[in-house]
Amino acid sequence: MTKREREITDPEMILDFLNRGKIIHLGLCDGDQPYVVPMNYGFTMEEEELTFYVHGAVKGYKYEVLEKNPKVSFSIECDVNPFSGKIACQYGTSYSSVLGKGIARIVEDPQEKMNALTILMKTQTGRDFEFTEKLVSIVNVIEIKVSEYSAKQRPFPEKMKKEQD
Repeated sequence: MTKREREITDPEMILDFLNRGKIIHLGLCDGDQPYVVPMNYGFTMEEEELTFYVHGAVKGYKYEVLEKNPKVSFSIECDVNPFSGKIACQYGTSYSSVLGKGIARIVEDPQEKMNALTILMKTQTGRDFEFTEKLVSIVNVIEIKVSEYSAKQRPFPEKMKKEQD
């Protein structure tokens, strides 16, 4: 990380970013060509061990790519707020983000898929949902075991906050 002053290491803040972000940009390795797909996600964080769950149709390009190479990267952001200035160098965007990499696998077991989709819906809606084997049979679920991640935050400039008040 280049700008260490933006680094966030507080686990509670990272959890907050993950709870408020709703889209994961999942980077897959297709030979020498990267492939990035935005998806809804669910996650668990147990003793700083982060796992994501995403879902989609039963067939598709991302599954073909994952079968060849399960290594993935990801990026999630929230609090995205552009700001301006008097000169070009004063323009920018405030944000909070989490990014990292891990290993993905397609979940086959129906019970595991039901659990993963329950986690995903809780992350996305804050509500608990129940799934049946019939419901989970029409989707694929991908589990991503995160091997490393980092978080950072660029706050809205104080000077601009004062000008808005």
